[in-house]
Amino acid sequence: MPVIHVESDDTFLNHLSHNGIVVVDFTASWCGPCQRITPVFERLSHEYSARGVKFLKVDVDECPDTARNNNVTAMPTFIFFKNLVAIHRMQGADPASLEAKLREIENLAAAAAESGVAGFMDLSSFINKAQSECLNECDKNNLGHALLPGSGFYLQSDCDEQLIINLAFNQPVKIHSLKLTAPASNGPKRIKLFINQPRTLDFDQASSMEPIQTIDVAIDDLVKVNPIPLRFVKFQNVQNLVLFVENNQSGTDCTRIDNITLIGQTVTGTNMSEFKRIAGKKGESH
Repeated sequence: MPVIHVESDDTFLNHLSHNGIVVVDFTASWCGPCQRITPVFERLSHEYSARGVKFLKVDVDECPDTARNNNVTAMPTFIFFKNLVAIHRMQGADPASLEAKLREIENLAAAAAESGVAGFMDLSSFINKAQSECLNECDKNNLGHALLPGSGFYLQSDCDEQLIINLAFNQPVKIHSLKLTAPASNGPKRIKLFINQPRTLDFDQASSMEPIQTIDVAIDDLVKVNPIPLRFVKFQNVQNLVLFVENNQSGTDCTRIDNITLIGQTVTGTNMSEFKRIAGKKGESH
């Protein structure tokens, strides 16, 4: 599918209403860099359209309201949308960066499809592993193993059944649900969740503080890897998540977690549905 030229502000949202990724090139006829990157944008449209990506071109002089609503102040500006939400923007005529970002966003969309929860993605790629840690982990079976799905390794507690897992993110996220893979015998049972702690909690703090949410994990949730819903409204701007595993299914001294998956969204993005005209005519104040 070729690049679609958006002819007016009134038609932009119609073109944007697309179940998938939409890349919008904000351009101008007088902009030299815009003209130089046009062949690259057109080539990418032919390559990625077959994979469900839609490409739009918006002339800022023809669609000034659309440019203003999207805070476009320099050309070219490329904005990537997913289900009407702006998930990334970049300025400048850099073909390599444009193609790399498109490839990255397509991979994230694939992760969203694989998450099993409609409208949300696997947040694994947003976890900052270097800043994450686990207290009472076994040296040979540490947190890193539980963040590598399908590795065959696992996280295991050391001295007793309790674990404190601090997951840091490289950007703020919204967390919708949690998936845990673990044995029915000694997988986690009761988990207390905390967010945005200035440092990793110790066991006394985790035991005494009021959590954002407490989860009682069913064996089926571990064996079938069912999404465990969180109180989404409580997890809207999460920079770090602490999971205090209080006990396990069998009450033994060893807790095991094969994999931890968080399902949600990134915080960045603007919902373009908010820009639908409510009253008045174009050019009027309202």
